Amino acid sequence: MHDIAAPLRDWHAAGRPFAVATVVGVSGSAPRDPGAALAVDADGEAVGSVSGGCVEGAVYELCREALRTGRPALEHFGYSDEDAFAVGLTCGGLLDVFVQPVLPGASPGLDAALPLTAAGTPVAVARIVDGPPALLGGTLAVTADTRHGALASFPLERAVTAEARAMLTAGRTGRLVLGLDGRPCDPSSAGTVTVFVESWVPAPRMIVFGAIDFASSVVRIGKFLGYHVTVCDARPVFATARRFPEADEIVVDWPHRYLDTQLDRLDGRTVLCVLTHDAKFDLPLLERALRLPVGYVGAMGSRRTHRDRQARLREAGLTEAELARLHSPIGLDLGARTPEETAVSIAAELVSHTRGGSCLPLTTTPGPIHHDRSPTDRSPHAA
Repeated sequence: MHDIAAPLRDWHAAGRPFAVATVVGVSGSAPRDPGAALAVDADGEAVGSVSGGCVEGAVYELCREALRTGRPALEHFGYSDEDAFAVGLTCGGLLDVFVQPVLPGASPGLDAALPLTAAGTPVAVARIVDGPPALLGGTLAVTADTRHGALASFPLERAVTAEARAMLTAGRTGRLVLGLDGRPCDPSSAGTVTVFVESWVPAPRMIVFGAIDFASSVVRIGKFLGYHVTVCDARPVFATARRFPEADEIVVDWPHRYLDTQLDRLDGRTVLCVLTHDAKFDLPLLERALRLPVGYVGAMGSRRTHRDRQARLREAGLTEAELARLHSPIGLDLGARTPEETAVSIAAELVSHTRGGSCLPLTTTPGPIHHDRSPTDRSPHAA
């Protein structure tokens, strides 16, 4: 639901009933990941998507039905061999979609979660999506130190809170199968509930060092990919909001000095793009960056610049393992020349690094298109 949190908050604040359909499991070539959602309000207005088009109409009607009946439901969608135009995923995938009506004041968990997302507070929303009908839709909103909502029993509530909090810390979204006493169970066991936990965390950070002409395109594509983008440069004449209107933050400071002030705001999703192409800025910055637990460090420069940079970083004491984390020259080999093309090559490398892609044309590679789905979150209807 994270992608449609803003309109859901507006509907909720206005007291408008709505139903939300959330992808809670996927298998095969399903087009959307768990957490993708489509919501429909009482007037029939729709926001979001669960399949990129394949089953939108059917899910829309399920949301209307949930609003009429007030009952949640778990639905399965897949490919129909008999009729490729039947309701199903012609790409061959399978989707589990949980449809839940949301009425003002009826779900304390969701009532608490939506304002928390507006405030930028990390929160895990845990919902019972399969199990005894009377328990479906039970919701908890769990932050690092609070819990809102209630489930069927205190042991179950306590177990879900602990698991959701751990998943929130890791920024994970996925499913749990628990007994009513809160103990982990095999999915085939009787008397279990399936809980879908969706972690809502602030956007990952991209810090672009170097307010050069290429940086403007990198900022734009970073925003397109969903990053909170900061531009940092020590030269105030270049680091201006006028030059980078789409950046979330503009910082005038020496890159390494600014990085030292951000240690508590960096995590494994953070991306550092070093575009300064100037040793006096690059070297002290990279010496620090390559020792931090961030997700990606890339640096612009020619191959000669890269070799010289590596030699100087070795002299500064960096290990081969630390140097191996550096993506330099930054980006994939797309033949890019313009700032826009270079930004695309950097974005392509980021996606490949994050998702585990091969960087080869899909026409030349066998196997699944999507590489990053967890093998531990599987059922007959979900990956």
